[in-house]
Amino acid sequence: MQVFWFIPTHGDSRYLGTAEGARAVDHDYLRQVAQAADSLGYEGVLIPTGRSCEDPWVVAASLLPVTRRLKFLVAVRPGLHQPALAARMAATFDRLSGGRLLINLVTGGDRAELEGDGVFLDHAARYAQSAEFIRIWREILARSHGDELYDFDGEHLQVRGARLLYPPVQRPYPPVYFGGSSEAAHELAAEQVDTYLTWGEPPAEVARKVADVRRRAQAHGRTVRFGIRLHVIVRETEDAAWQAAEDLISRVDDATVARAQAAFANMDSVGQRRMAQLHAAGSRRSRAELEISPNLWAGVGLVRGGAGTALVGDPQTVADRIQDYAALGLDTFVLSGYPHLEEAYRFAELVFPLLPRATRERLPGALPGGPFGEVVANAYLPRVSQS
Repeated sequence: MQVFWFIPTHGDSRYLGTAEGARAVDHDYLRQVAQAADSLGYEGVLIPTGRSCEDPWVVAASLLPVTRRLKFLVAVRPGLHQPALAARMAATFDRLSGGRLLINLVTGGDRAELEGDGVFLDHAARYAQSAEFIRIWREILARSHGDELYDFDGEHLQVRGARLLYPPVQRPYPPVYFGGSSEAAHELAAEQVDTYLTWGEPPAEVARKVADVRRRAQAHGRTVRFGIRLHVIVRETEDAAWQAAEDLISRVDDATVARAQAAFANMDSVGQRRMAQLHAAGSRRSRAELEISPNLWAGVGLVRGGAGTALVGDPQTVADRIQDYAALGLDTFVLSGYPHLEEAYRFAELVFPLLPRATRERLPGALPGGPFGEVVANAYLPRVSQS
């Protein structure tokens, strides 16, 4: 099991949908979140992409010198990046970081954002372009050990004599992650990516997506790993966790929710449409209506695009729900919480000790034999259970 955290380059807050309790995006704060994730034992961090975010490649590069083991899941955007340049960027980053790069292939679903960036392709054409992009990217990196040049002549993209002089550390290329809920997305994942990421839908829906991508991958003679993108709200008691969830959306008004939902409705993303269907657009509802599956809460998606659900509960309950998803074949969990600095510590403190032993043994904060917390009388250290 791999557990990732999130770098909030679009801002952070104690409350969604309001400037109250908001934190500025500056390097000092992003460094704090990255160093917390690094020292606590998270496998890596996802850095978001889009016009509402700082550039993920610049942010990731700036955080390399202040972290040690942390991996960076960084986006490539077909239509914005050219595949040969993206391959060169990936190889450079991977080599200079000692193999700490992971690639997030992002096709995009926000029409207004895409057009603002100069991309005017429809949904089907964007996925066709993305398939060509990642094929070129993979081939250039995979051939970087020799002198062979690469040609490709596709519907959307062409290269002639492409070559990479300096290879990446990870061979044949840094692993590629990708998420999407449409049939075209599933086919692209099955044919070309290493890990398919779903947003946090109820387990039965996730199981259907996993089965479909796995079946398609088998038809291509491939295997694909699976992961999930979720928020987490964990507290020492169940009641406290649900109160924290309610507090998170307590400052947002119905007009803000309505504006957000109207913007989401203009997107052609199947995944975003599925997120919106988890709650009634334009209203802030009760826990009973937003808890769409045991301990899976859709309140985040009232005003936040993309991943809109959170696991809510006490530590054992949240760990159990993670295990429910793991039982479906998911081994990568990309998590976040508001605010991201404090919640990185809270999740590590409360949930890491409850994860499977093989996962705990990789976490520096969960290893036996070292001091935990403040030393008490006569240098006595409390015993930590490793069962």
